Amino acid sequence: MLWLHLLAMAFFVGGQLFLAAVALPVLRATGDDRRAIRAVARRFGWGTLGAIGVLIVTGAAMASHFDLWSDGVLQAKLALVAVVAGLVVWHMRAPQNHALEGLIFLGSLAVVFLGVRVGN
Repeated sequence: MLWLHLLAMAFFVGGQLFLAAVALPVLRATGDDRRAIRAVARRFGWGTLGAIGVLIVTGAAMASHFDLWSDGVLQAKLALVAVVAGLVVWHMRAPQNHALEGLIFLGSLAVVFLGVRVGN
């Protein structure tokens, strides 16, 4: 369970980093960025949905197995996950708002930090 959870998290957070640091700057430099960026974002979005599904299933299973549902750090992590999910939905409706991309990435890093805290 932990391995699958970490793999899905790496896809989600690592994919964001790759998009922001590599894919988007290269696509914007080509000049025909709108169509290509939409295609890349759509493909990553489908992978992200799969990763989120794996994160939910494995996270719930581990929280139940280790009886962590009342843990304050886990509750903070879940609240932050809800905030990040809201930001993702907002960004889907307003993709031109690039500040949301940064907030999503920072929120995702904070979720990873809290996840490490829960695991220790």
